[in-house]
Amino acid sequence: MGGIRDAQKQATRERVLAAARELFVDIGYEAATIRMIADRAGVATGSVFTTFPSKIAILRAVMDERLERLFLELDAVVPHLRGSTVVRLCSVMAMHYDFEMRRPRLFTTYLAANFEWSDGEPLITFGRQPRLVGILRDILTAGVTGGDVRSDIDVNVFIDFLLAAYGFNYRLAAQEGLGAGELSDIMDRQIALMFSGIARNAAG
Repeated sequence: MGGIRDAQKQATRERVLAAARELFVDIGYEAATIRMIADRAGVATGSVFTTFPSKIAILRAVMDERLERLFLELDAVVPHLRGSTVVRLCSVMAMHYDFEMRRPRLFTTYLAANFEWSDGEPLITFGRQPRLVGILRDILTAGVTGGDVRSDIDVNVFIDFLLAAYGFNYRLAAQEGLGAGELSDIMDRQIALMFSGIARNAAG
């Protein structure tokens, strides 16, 4: 009996997440209500609250699920990246743009939610995703070892700048309709400029 109940709970969870993902894209996070999510999922409103304590928890689960798919792609590619630190950083961020621009409104919804005042239930904030930060830190550390990155850099500050630029560029997708390739080109130039301050031959 427990197995059937668990399967029903999992099915409800999947329907709620699918409905929420569609609504967040179609009308935005703010406009989407729990009742609307329940109606689209074909479940009772109470079932949504039994599965998730709040709307922000639903958004967190939607993005966690999405990030898992992104990291499957990154994990398959990142170990095989070659070239300079700049080339590897540009490759990782280009993969991010390629992935997120498949559903750009969902990612910009997530970005916007990171700037809302929290009721004690914050998202894993943008720029603090441990697996992404770890990938970027590994690339920079390898750059120090390989000799093209200064050994005295503040890795955390550099990653903050990098991800701030990455997120800020989404305004160009919303305002000017730029696609993943165009955003990646802009990010490449930004990375080259930022890297000029941490390159081994940069002034200390």
